[in-house]
Amino acid sequence: MNSDDPAYTSTELADEDFLADFHHTSVYGATEAGGIDRQAGTAEHGAVRAWFRQRAEALGMTVTIDGIGNQYATYGWFPGEPTVLIGSHLDSQPLGGRFDGTYGVIAALHAAARVNHEVTAGRLDPAHNITVVDWFNEEGARFAPSIMGSSTMVGIKDLDEMLAVTDVDGVTVKEALDSIDCLGTDPAPEVAAYAEVHIEQGRILEREQITIGAVTQSWYTQKLLVAVKGEQSHTGATIMSDRHDALVAASKIVLFTEDVVENFEPEKIVTSVGQFTVYPNSPIVVPREVDLVIDLRASRTQDVLDARDTLKRQIADLAAERNIRIDVEDYDIRDIQHYPLDGVELTEKASADAGVSCMRIETMAGHDSVAVNRIAPSVMVFIPSVDGVSHCEREFTTDADMVAGVTAFTQIATRLVTGALDGTAPGEPVADATSERI
Repeated sequence: MNSDDPAYTSTELADEDFLADFHHTSVYGATEAGGIDRQAGTAEHGAVRAWFRQRAEALGMTVTIDGIGNQYATYGWFPGEPTVLIGSHLDSQPLGGRFDGTYGVIAALHAAARVNHEVTAGRLDPAHNITVVDWFNEEGARFAPSIMGSSTMVGIKDLDEMLAVTDVDGVTVKEALDSIDCLGTDPAPEVAAYAEVHIEQGRILEREQITIGAVTQSWYTQKLLVAVKGEQSHTGATIMSDRHDALVAASKIVLFTEDVVENFEPEKIVTSVGQFTVYPNSPIVVPREVDLVIDLRASRTQDVLDARDTLKRQIADLAAERNIRIDVEDYDIRDIQHYPLDGVELTEKASADAGVSCMRIETMAGHDSVAVNRIAPSVMVFIPSVDGVSHCEREFTTDADMVAGVTAFTQIATRLVTGALDGTAPGEPVADATSERI
């Protein structure tokens, strides 16, 4: 199919095409429980990325790949000129959901095709090209850190350092990209503006019965790398008073991490321990060490800092009480990013024109738009998630909400290619607003 195909003269058929493409992507890395497992640089990830290239070329786009494996599919009406970048990512968490990231890529692919049809039909006069991006390794499940491809493209991360990152088996990012034919040499495009549509991964839109979320800001986030160091000993021969059990202490830290949220306003801070490694992990050995990662996120920076200080005090007291060593290191600190107010208002107007409801909302999770917003005015858009569930196989968004999202997102893309955010600075502050709606 190309942009002149009769399917793009009918909204109903275009919607069916979108749904067919989206649901097709679920065969790559499909799991028995209806999710996907497509970690970055795996064969499954390579297969869906190859399909993306073929589909984009069939729609008349030119595909390039940069040095960190980001894929760009472009309608180049003005060769060599800046482009409006739209998209998301196709990699997943282990046993993850089939909507996270993938929806944004396929929605962008179809929005771009619809915009191109209007341009070639003479009904739209663009000021910029349009490019659909499939970012590499947004999830960070196999290779840390997350948001790797977009962060490298905008200059936050060093390319050579990221290519040298290894997974648990010692495979480098460079080797993984080469294995799936995604180690490119093409330059990244110059970005005039960026837009990303994504499932919410929370339940605010569902709870408020709103179709589109216009994202105003990201949350402040940081991690704590914690190494609990006790002493290895025999579980059967060592009396309880002589033990220096790293696992018991680490378990208390997990509870500290959950309980610290009680000190703050409800729904304004989240905490978790998502990674937990025990050594030597033998059934007859008292653990000598546990490494864990604490994840702290909040709407207000000070809340994260206060939670961090409370946890560090509790951990220091625990180490003294149990006569063990606990090392705590700050890691992966990400400041709040405010999205430009002009982009938020653009989303509200586009939603109104598309006939769907819209409210302002904050993003608790990180996204590629947080990185790109540092170099170009960026728009972040949410659609509802059923039960607010994400990063698991039960993740779900209805076809109706996905189609409505594509319709609104096409309106956003149309405005961007005609220069709606030209002159807008990246990351302009906006007031905290989580309940405004139209």
